[in-house]
Amino acid sequence: MAHQWRIRHKLLLGLGLVEGLMGLLLAGTLMGLLSYHWTMKSIDSKLSELEAAEALKETVSHIDSLNPAEDVDNLKNRILDGRSDLAAYEGRLADTLNRKRDRNGGVFEKLSIDALRKFFEELQTEIPKQPKFLSGGTSMEGGGLEGQYKKNVKEATSRLLTTATDLRNEINTHLKDSIKDSQGPYRLSMWIVLTTSGVGGLLMISLLRFFYGWIFNPIRDLEQGVNRVAQGDFEHRIELHSGDEMEELAAAFNDMTNRLDEMYRDLAHQVNERSRQLVRSERLASVGFLAAGVAHEINNPLASIAFCSEALESRIADILTKPPKESEIITKYLRMIQQEAFRCKAITQRLLEFSRGGERRREPTDLADLIQSVLDMVQHLQNGKGKEIIFEPADGLLAWVNAQEIKSVVLNLVINALDSMEEGGTLTITLRQHDRMAEMVFADTGCGMSGEILENIFEPFFTRSRTGKGTGLGLSISHRVITQHGGEIEATSPGSNRGSTFTVRLPLQPAESGACVSRSENTSERETQAKEETLGRAAA
Repeated sequence: MAHQWRIRHKLLLGLGLVEGLMGLLLAGTLMGLLSYHWTMKSIDSKLSELEAAEALKETVSHIDSLNPAEDVDNLKNRILDGRSDLAAYEGRLADTLNRKRDRNGGVFEKLSIDALRKFFEELQTEIPKQPKFLSGGTSMEGGGLEGQYKKNVKEATSRLLTTATDLRNEINTHLKDSIKDSQGPYRLSMWIVLTTSGVGGLLMISLLRFFYGWIFNPIRDLEQGVNRVAQGDFEHRIELHSGDEMEELAAAFNDMTNRLDEMYRDLAHQVNERSRQLVRSERLASVGFLAAGVAHEINNPLASIAFCSEALESRIADILTKPPKESEIITKYLRMIQQEAFRCKAITQRLLEFSRGGERRREPTDLADLIQSVLDMVQHLQNGKGKEIIFEPADGLLAWVNAQEIKSVVLNLVINALDSMEEGGTLTITLRQHDRMAEMVFADTGCGMSGEILENIFEPFFTRSRTGKGTGLGLSISHRVITQHGGEIEATSPGSNRGSTFTVRLPLQPAESGACVSRSENTSERETQAKEETLGRAAA
């Protein structure tokens, strides 16, 4: 069947049918035009002949009306005019025959011309035979010679008139026959043109319908299938049963989709496994880094506690024998011991608060307090020494977020900024409201970024850390966290050694799904990894 043919065969079939109909339509049209052309030319020539024949008949009629006994001179002139009109008609007939505009070849017309020429000669022969007495003015009514003369002349003029009349009638008959004969080709041409036009219209509608089924619909299905696969639906299959190249293309595309799906699943599994390994590695590194930082910061209050304890130990034996001033010193040392102990507790408390995941709920959160809590903890890290942090808050700016996740993002951005700067660098954090969004801007005076780095800054495993540490997952996870909150994060830099700016935008109102965000076991694991990755970036 036709729907099982190849596309080129279907197109050739349609093209052949269309060309056949166009050929029939052209043939019918040409037939009608040629018939009309020949008929009009033939009529034109015959009308010219008819005009000459009418002039000849008119002259012959005048000859027949003359009295041969009384109008001899006038009769001679009319005969000359008649022969002249006959010659004119003969010339027009010759022109018609030369142009082949007479279907009968002018047979009757030629016979009529010969007869007319003969009758004119007989008439001219009879005129010199008139009786001599006619010229002398003497009349012999009813005489034998006069009667015979008139009879001969009348017979000649009658034959001339009859032949001229027959010639004219024959031309009229020929005109009518030409018109009648042209009606046949005309009707045939009209029948061919109308029938071919009707069949052509139906054929075009049918071909359009078939081509929609053969070509346009399969192309539409292919386009829709490609769009669904482009959107990530690798399970979609394109079903075509056209039996042509379209079906083969759909089968090849489905095979490619199957392979892509398998490769994507395998790659996703490998990436997830590798990510978990890297996050665990960074978690261990972050533990060591934080431990070193905490030990460094706690050493100072512990040294003060140890010094005060030793001083008190040397004085406690003589406390009763010492003056009251010594009691004030002891009280001062005890107060210092308490202050430094509480200071150590505050440091460890902040670290514990940050390390706890807590519930993954989104609720109105004061971003100024959140950023300040991160800065209070960062000031104890070694990489913040000799670098200035300027915070420009906007009071009362509440965003609908999960505090622990956003705190991890802020810490990651602050640690990255501190790592990118030398001593004396400045990190400026600006908090403001912009277009119904809370906007946090982190602008540092560090090493900056090139265009290539900006294009890949949020890609997983992409890192350009100056310390040579880190896996490149921190910004990628931060980007995912901000996106899940319905926000945006973008990075800009004028160029290398010209600083960088990270802008984070978060919604001030909750998403349509509600304030609380439920999470599955896999989501919980990924968020925990995000927090651990952020801690790892702090270690870097």
